[in-house]
Amino acid sequence: MAMKSRVVVVGGGIAGALLAKSIQDIADVVLIDPKEYFEIPWANLRAKVEPSVATRSIIQHTDYLTNGRVITASAVNVGEFEVFTSVGRLVAYDYLVIATGHLSTNPRRRSDRLEMFQEDNQKIKSSKSILIIGGGPVGVELAAEIAIDYPEKKLTLVHNGPRLLEFIGLKASSKAFEWLKSKNVEILFERSIDTDSISEADKVYTTSAGETITADCYFICTGKPVGSAWLQESILNDCLDRNGRLVVDENLRVGGRKNIFAIGDITNVPESKQGFIAQKHAIVVAKNLKLLMKGAKDGKLIKYRPSSLTTTVTLGRKDALAELPFLTLVGLLPGMVRSRDLFVGRTRKLMGLDRLGF
Repeated sequence: MAMKSRVVVVGGGIAGALLAKSIQDIADVVLIDPKEYFEIPWANLRAKVEPSVATRSIIQHTDYLTNGRVITASAVNVGEFEVFTSVGRLVAYDYLVIATGHLSTNPRRRSDRLEMFQEDNQKIKSSKSILIIGGGPVGVELAAEIAIDYPEKKLTLVHNGPRLLEFIGLKASSKAFEWLKSKNVEILFERSIDTDSISEADKVYTTSAGETITADCYFICTGKPVGSAWLQESILNDCLDRNGRLVVDENLRVGGRKNIFAIGDITNVPESKQGFIAQKHAIVVAKNLKLLMKGAKDGKLIKYRPSSLTTTVTLGRKDALAELPFLTLVGLLPGMVRSRDLFVGRTRKLMGLDRLGF
């Protein structure tokens, strides 16, 4: 009986988890991740106002990876044929898939992560005024979730840029601004707050413009660094662009290497960095790995085409902002595209799990 190819997946987020699950029956799969679970990222902000969502959207790796191995550790280096981990293990590979996305400080255990959502929910409930730092998709969606579920709260959003959601067009950005303003969210542009020197015990926060904001609690929603620092001393250092992303080809292979792929937010693919797009990366690479294991030539590999589809930002339970190639919509109509459970059930089914999670 022929030995299965050894596939090491580094990073157990939405992309790495799906990739590992998809090939576990045809390869010897090892998933390296510092957490014992993965989470459906677009459900995280809803979980802050409705913590029960997290019980379905945070999933143990071992629940879906039933025919593979999980090493709960961080990758610290990569060689030509092996990955080195933070617990001193050397993991050999025939194929390597890097899916480390953005830097995460989330806890190791699922129970601790669920507790974090409970604590955030209690913080929201007990506060009369809330400060949100950051006007990207996380900050906008969190402000929307709180504004809808807790309209009595005084919300202030501080953003260091000239407009919200700077990764999308001006029209869509303006519509998001108007929507939040209609929910009585105060928005301050071109201001920053030194997040290294603030404490919720103070309840008074000073902006870079010298203004003071009074709030019972705050949430930091600024962008996180790309999770590629561990590659800077590795054989893939030359494959990182100036933003710390891995340069991939049309097959999502790294730096012209035949057996190393990258998927998700760590890639330099010129497209919106969203969870559902990362899943598309995983599906393409899973198909390419299956082809390679069957002996297919490079010309037979599937080419990934960057997504130019709708960019969607959730605005509470019913509304959404959708930017299409030639149209921008806000309100109930684009909100109908998002399922009531934010596609948590569909994602669980994709991972081979019960949709309800009960």
